[in-house]
Amino acid sequence: MAGRFVLTTAPEELVEMLDVDRTAADLPGASYNIAPSDRVTVVIDAVNKDASTDDYDPENPAVLRRLESASWGLVPGGAPDVGVGATMFNAPIDEVLTDPAFSRAVVSRRAAIPATGYFVWHKGADGSSSAQFVHSRDGEPLLLAALYEWWKDPAAAADDPSRWLLSTTMLTRASAGPLAIIHERMPVFLEPGLLEDWLDPTTPGSPELLEAVSEAAHELADEVEFYEVSKDVAQRGNNSEALIQPV
Repeated sequence: MAGRFVLTTAPEELVEMLDVDRTAADLPGASYNIAPSDRVTVVIDAVNKDASTDDYDPENPAVLRRLESASWGLVPGGAPDVGVGATMFNAPIDEVLTDPAFSRAVVSRRAAIPATGYFVWHKGADGSSSAQFVHSRDGEPLLLAALYEWWKDPAAAADDPSRWLLSTTMLTRASAGPLAIIHERMPVFLEPGLLEDWLDPTTPGSPELLEAVSEAAHELADEVEFYEVSKDVAQRGNNSEALIQPV
């Protein structure tokens, strides 16, 4: 389970790294302590309504890759209010197809959350706890499997541009490799070769796709590292590079 994470990579670098077509103007800045309900950067592929249905147009591809700002905590389209997102920042990958809160999103609204790393709390055999920072060995951003939803505020005017809320949740699975030492759950790391299918809204979110992504994450768990950091990360107001320094 990941309740806090870090993203310090500039949007321009993510655009180049992930072949992004369009970038939102309201992307959140770098943060060393991203918490549930905060705005986070997400990568989504969306059908381009301006694309021709007959001929390929490089200026208007059928699917656009977008870098967007989303609220961390999924708010399903039919939710009565945004409050439900407070506890829906993680979703077990083995339950999303059957859980009504996530089942519609997994069909065609799948996303990736870029992260410099994330924090977990490790409980020792003596009952003590420590904060651990998990990151890639090479320092490159991790890509974490996610879902997204658009929620329309029923109380907002039809011409109010803020009536639509984009929200997201991070998928998790049983920990694998060295990560099983520090916590029983881990985010689902996206294997680069599966990124296209995972994001493609025309590819159904089938049990086979979910299994492939989860199994690939099992292998990727051997490619990350972790170390103990300050417990100051527990305080939401703390946000500096000191939070990811080893102690």
